[in-house]
Amino acid sequence: MITNLVRGFCMALADSVPGVSGGTIAFLLGFYDRFITSIDDVLHGSRTERARGVRFLAKLGIGWVIGFGLAAVALSSLFENHVYAVSSLFIGFIACSIPFMVREHKAELRGVRSAWVFALVGFGLVALVTFASPVVGSGVNLATDALTPPTLLYVFIAAMVAISAMVLPGISGSTLLLVFGLYAPIMAAIRATLSLDFSYVVILGVFALGALCGILLFTRVIRRCLECYRPQIMLFIIGMMAGSLLAIARGPLTLDVPMPAMDLMSFDLGFALVGVGIVWALNLMRQRAEQRENATVQPANAQHANAPRAQDSSASAPTAPTGSLVSVMYTIRYVKDAWTNPKRTMSSRLRTSGKVSLQMVRARLAQNRFASRVLSRYAEDAE
Repeated sequence: MITNLVRGFCMALADSVPGVSGGTIAFLLGFYDRFITSIDDVLHGSRTERARGVRFLAKLGIGWVIGFGLAAVALSSLFENHVYAVSSLFIGFIACSIPFMVREHKAELRGVRSAWVFALVGFGLVALVTFASPVVGSGVNLATDALTPPTLLYVFIAAMVAISAMVLPGISGSTLLLVFGLYAPIMAAIRATLSLDFSYVVILGVFALGALCGILLFTRVIRRCLECYRPQIMLFIIGMMAGSLLAIARGPLTLDVPMPAMDLMSFDLGFALVGVGIVWALNLMRQRAEQRENATVQPANAQHANAPRAQDSSASAPTAPTGSLVSVMYTIRYVKDAWTNPKRTMSSRLRTSGKVSLQMVRARLAQNRFASRVLSRYAEDAE
């Protein structure tokens, strides 16, 4: 229970910041697969799977709500009092995320014809929404007595689109809220509600309803699109991320008392570099986690491929790699891991190597015993 609460809390801290994905935190903490599987079980699983998924997501959700509420209080206050520094930090987050996104999906994007057309479409759509947003530059007031039907509809649609980032790789819901010009107003509404000011309960209810409808309507559609048109969708997302830099620069216009959009004079390079460093460190940690996961999977596959199989003497099927070749492969991988991660202690690797060597010795002895039995029986038949 406590573990899942902490996991949800950490995910919320990441989800509350544009340019940082809660999915990355879930992967680093080792529960990303279970998180995605639980969502799928709740939506499309059997009764038992749905109950199990609901229990897991409920525990995770409690921690997420607590973490997001605390993050909203802190970030909304910082955004109001230090808007240009926080905006520079967000620009650092997203500017560093784009190269990682391109490098991670380089193989998929290489074979797409007219590849950057999709990126330009994504950039143009974000720019259009940013400049056409009805809440930018007019002083946003989401209190109940100031709400109008167009504002309610706009918040509802924005929540539906923002929640879709839950299944979109590389982009967060907070980034999409920035594009719609609702990041600062929604954060301020959450902070006011936590301060027992209930004049924003209606708009938060509309936002939650839009998010729920987005989960029910868009999740399966987006997954189908990713399965059939993944390179095009990834390029579209990259274009949206680039366009969101423009939305961040215009973020000061979405405050209750609008301030001028950020320019080169108000841009804070120091905070931007801090954002770059944070995203770079998170991606480096994720890559190291993937390397460790692959390092544990590959020995198991190699062991399965080299397991002794009893064959007839007339069979001439291709043989698996020999023990010497497997040893060379382990040595190459060990040198590579030691070079990329020198801080890792050698004791665990030595224990793993010892276990693998012992298994290989046992497999070789089993092969020798099998060969000696075949030869002895052949000698007896010959006599």
